[in-house]
Amino acid sequence: MFSDRSHRRFNVLTGEYVLVSPNRNQRPWQGLRERTPEAGRPAYDPDCYLCPGNSRAGGLMNPPYEGTFAFDNDFAALLPRLHRRPERYEYGLLSAEAEGGVCRVVCFSPRHDLSLPELGVAEIDSVIAAWSGESTALGAREYIRYVQIFENKGEIMGCSNPHPHSQIWATEHIPTEPAKELFSQQDYFQTHGRPLLLDVLIQEKTAGVRLVAGNEHWTALVPFWALWPFETLLIPRRSVSRLPELEAAERLALADLLKRLTTRYDNLFEISFPYSMGFHQAPFDGEEHPEWVLHLHFYPPLMRSATVRKFMVGFEMLGMPGRDMTAEQAAARLRECSEVHYKQRQDYTGRSECTFSSPAEPDSSGAMSSTC
Repeated sequence: MFSDRSHRRFNVLTGEYVLVSPNRNQRPWQGLRERTPEAGRPAYDPDCYLCPGNSRAGGLMNPPYEGTFAFDNDFAALLPRLHRRPERYEYGLLSAEAEGGVCRVVCFSPRHDLSLPELGVAEIDSVIAAWSGESTALGAREYIRYVQIFENKGEIMGCSNPHPHSQIWATEHIPTEPAKELFSQQDYFQTHGRPLLLDVLIQEKTAGVRLVAGNEHWTALVPFWALWPFETLLIPRRSVSRLPELEAAERLALADLLKRLTTRYDNLFEISFPYSMGFHQAPFDGEEHPEWVLHLHFYPPLMRSATVRKFMVGFEMLGMPGRDMTAEQAAARLRECSEVHYKQRQDYTGRSECTFSSPAEPDSSGAMSSTC
């Protein structure tokens, strides 16, 4: 299917198109995989405002926490709503309205030197439990309609502190991207009587070529419409709308898959792989949302090496976003990467061993074998 010519692919979640130009990237990258030197970080940094017992940027002191730690962002982008009635400004074609909300920070671990793939599954499960608890508490606030959980990892993604942490922004209105997905999922459900993403998952498991990894409860794949080079989408195998609705086994399985997927990411170029990651869950608007399936997006910027990144400029800003490597090629690259972190390999020599080959076929369960 259009393996050697430009084409556009439809994103069923947003209703938008992405340009794919494999003709610009006819052969897989087999050249040098540049490695950037990684500065070692201490387990505790006395100058880090997220480490236990340290003073934060806003002047408050962190407790000597031993697991996860959540707190209000000292420099929040959103402030709690001050008035019960919406505040609006309109002048001709111009309009604005107040946006109330809450910004929280969740530290994954007291260890300054670790990242998500270097944590244990039980530790990641605790992080997911913290996200779930925050979602429940924030979603219960009268004026909050959406809870957005996200992690920016790496300086290249604008992360100002390497201590493992995520952010949560709870907003008075549904943000733009989830609003697009809400419309598409509602429209599909009204027409077909089934959640859109569960049907996407069925089709992807049948095709196999875009699957990356999975377990009993979750599947990670490169979406057909992927925009970012090694973008992935994590979908549960049961229709669940929000994080707090996950059963214990599903949450633990998500922790397992997050560790395995992010380890593959790190192994791709043998660096701490940068990305923006986030959950899209149903709005907290007091309504049931049978159309909505909880899912995670990973948006990594790197392309061919640790020093070559994608820039969204020119035609992609003014016309239509695009990519050269196909989603199928990206999935094959990720499947070939080991789920043993490169720092833990006894034969680690400082070179990436993940190379391109033909997409592997899934076994009868939909699981993909690892060849690296």
